[in-house]
Amino acid sequence: MTNIGNMMKQAQQLQKKMSEAQEKLKSIEVEGSSGGGMVKVIVNAKGDIKEIDIDKSLFDPKEKEITEDLVLAAINDAKKRAENVAAEEMKNLTGGISLPPGFKLPF
Repeated sequence: MTNIGNMMKQAQQLQKKMSEAQEKLKSIEVEGSSGGGMVKVIVNAKGDIKEIDIDKSLFDPKEKEITEDLVLAAINDAKKRAENVAAEEMKNLTGGISLPPGFKLPF
């Protein structure tokens, strides 16, 4: 019985740490960019887009498709960076044990 009690206590502690880590990920921001910095996107480590900054020189109607491509590239760059930061935070939480690819916490 003692082992089950200890396991439950450890599970509760892990759940609390996971909750705290999820909140921390909301506050960590990373920047993705494209076009040599002409388009910048800020996302938090949860992947939520917080800000988009587009250089005014891209507002030429003839450059519409290029601007759209640059925005998309910046978003994807920021998302990739956010995923890397989140993975590192989760690695810290799990004591350095890497999770399998595609495995996300919480369950």
